Amino acid sequence: MPRRYLVVVATFFLSFLLYVDRVCIATAKDPIMADLSLSEKQFGWILSIFALGYALFQTPSGMAADKFGPRKLLASIVAIWSLFTGLTAYAWNFVSMLVVRFLFGVGEAGAFPGMSRAVFSWIPMKERGLVKGINLSASRLGAAATMPLLPFMIAAIGWKMSFIVLMLIGFAWAAIWWFWFRDEPQDHPTITDEEKAYIAANVQDSDAPDKPVGKLPIGHMLKSRNLWLLMIQYGASNYTAYFCLSWLFAYIKTTYDLSFTSAGFYAMIPLLAGGLGCVASGAAVDAIYRAGKINLSRRLPAIVGFALAALGLLMSVGQEGVWGAVFWLSLAVFGVDMILSPSWSFCIDIGGRHAGQVSGTMNMAGNIASAGTALAFPYLQAWTGTTNTFFYLGAGLAAVAMISWVMVDPTKKIEEVPA
Repeated sequence: MPRRYLVVVATFFLSFLLYVDRVCIATAKDPIMADLSLSEKQFGWILSIFALGYALFQTPSGMAADKFGPRKLLASIVAIWSLFTGLTAYAWNFVSMLVVRFLFGVGEAGAFPGMSRAVFSWIPMKERGLVKGINLSASRLGAAATMPLLPFMIAAIGWKMSFIVLMLIGFAWAAIWWFWFRDEPQDHPTITDEEKAYIAANVQDSDAPDKPVGKLPIGHMLKSRNLWLLMIQYGASNYTAYFCLSWLFAYIKTTYDLSFTSAGFYAMIPLLAGGLGCVASGAAVDAIYRAGKINLSRRLPAIVGFALAALGLLMSVGQEGVWGAVFWLSLAVFGVDMILSPSWSFCIDIGGRHAGQVSGTMNMAGNIASAGTALAFPYLQAWTGTTNTFFYLGAGLAAVAMISWVMVDPTKKIEEVPA
């Protein structure tokens, strides 16, 4: 098997684990709230504080991926976030849980920027859309698997021991990655000469592989209009996506008066639809790119995705039966996850050898929106007396994001400053 395919397999499992560890706290909401005597709003702050820590360290983690390489970065951060996954079991009150989950978010921050930097070195341009789609679909599959399976795990060994088991799995991935992966294909001990030559001829900067890497100061990077538009649309995307990772389980369970395990089954379905949206969009990105239409390959899947997201959110409001709500929310999540592959591919396009820093900055903006989502859902419900306001706002943000995609230009790379 080509070694770049094994890189995709390894990062697939990383993305899967990333979201299992992220979503497990939402699935374990009821026993955690009971053990720590938490209110709904306090639990909202716990979900939000993770997203804040995750957001604040996106750009620094991306810069670290560019400087130290994805081998060191990903092995380190997976070990760190796995440690705090385990330490979640030892939180004894609201404040201690806030601290642990904030640091857990800090630990997870470098995952996708690190993967983007690995993709830049290992994956040819014409394969990146599908690869990013596969990687990002794993995140949804991990979240989907957690919804129905974690309740059984909690019933068998308790929520605290469940978090400790997840910690040990993370340690194992970090060790395997450290011993097997190399930052550059030419340094891998088992890659063939043919594959090395193929990758070298088809990645960015292949015409100048020995060109010195320049600097990309944050102030200089933030002059990019493309980057600001990416940040806006990614925030709109995460508003809906993070709802599925934080409040969807509780919303389905409460609104339709479901049991713990039944709620997990229904909450899994939109996330599976999101995984399908990631792969479908990634394949579309590559197909349109191979037709020689780079602008359209990034714009069209994302615009269609946000249109579906807006429709699904609006139609989910007021559904009397759980299947109707799940169907429309699945359409919304399928649509909103269609934007992931073009978004991350776009960051690699314009960031080049600074792909980690650029993608981390976009992800930072998206997760600031995630922090807002975790609080917006319970607070909007309290202020307006209904959950409908939350979904109407999400549809409006999707419309703004569509306009952002019309205005971007993936051929306009962010130029480095000479070192």
